[in-house]
Amino acid sequence: MSTRTTHWRLHGTSVTGHRHRRDNAACQDAFQYRGTGPDTFLLAVADGAGSRPHSREGAQTAVELADLHFLPSSGLPDDPRDVEEFLRSRFTVLRAEFLRRTRPRPEDFATTLTVVIHTPRWLGYLSVGDGFAVLRAGTREGEPLFHLLPQPAPVSEYSNEAFFVTSDDVSRRLETACVLDEEVTGILLSTDGLTQAAVEFPGNHRKRAKHDFVSRVLGAMERTDIGAEQEEAELTRLLESRRLAADNADDKTLVRAVRGR
Repeated sequence: MSTRTTHWRLHGTSVTGHRHRRDNAACQDAFQYRGTGPDTFLLAVADGAGSRPHSREGAQTAVELADLHFLPSSGLPDDPRDVEEFLRSRFTVLRAEFLRRTRPRPEDFATTLTVVIHTPRWLGYLSVGDGFAVLRAGTREGEPLFHLLPQPAPVSEYSNEAFFVTSDDVSRRLETACVLDEEVTGILLSTDGLTQAAVEFPGNHRKRAKHDFVSRVLGAMERTDIGAEQEEAELTRLLESRRLAADNADDKTLVRAVRGR
């Protein structure tokens, strides 16, 4: 079910991918969202490595620790210049706790992690692995603009090798950003199961958000003609649809937030 802060509505859904349904396996994604004030909230998604025996537990542990460490009781930085250092230091603490909880074989719990923290002054973003985040902010000729936040660079140009919270060199490969934009009205986070649906590759190694898909998913939260249960059912049907399964048979997790009007 969705929750509402004073100004924002938050919602998340996971569905088991076609490959895992075929193999009678559980979904290995996890998500978390929580608001602590009118404009302050966290969104997080994680994708457990399919080849690891405890990847589902790893993904769940990662988002639980993200909630704990990226929304600390001690508060968030006021100065946007401190945000990226805060994100990296909090991730260091998160990773240490993740390794402690999963020893003696943390690699068996390998997982990606993508986090957004929104406050009245700034938006912070951290990504480990192949999850992604899209912001809806501003307009052009009356149409909303969508901005794909930077993803961590691949291990090499010719490699599909993934890296995880447990990877030895993760501190060099994680991506962080601080966004200062008062026009942000929508946020979408996803694991890589929705990459083909939500991201396009126009050439020259560039990526951008697919307007139609992101607009549909965020816009559905702003409809007034359906209730929360119907909204949840419609999104689940979309994520389980044959069209999306044909693009990517992996689990699919989507967390979204829209600002009230």
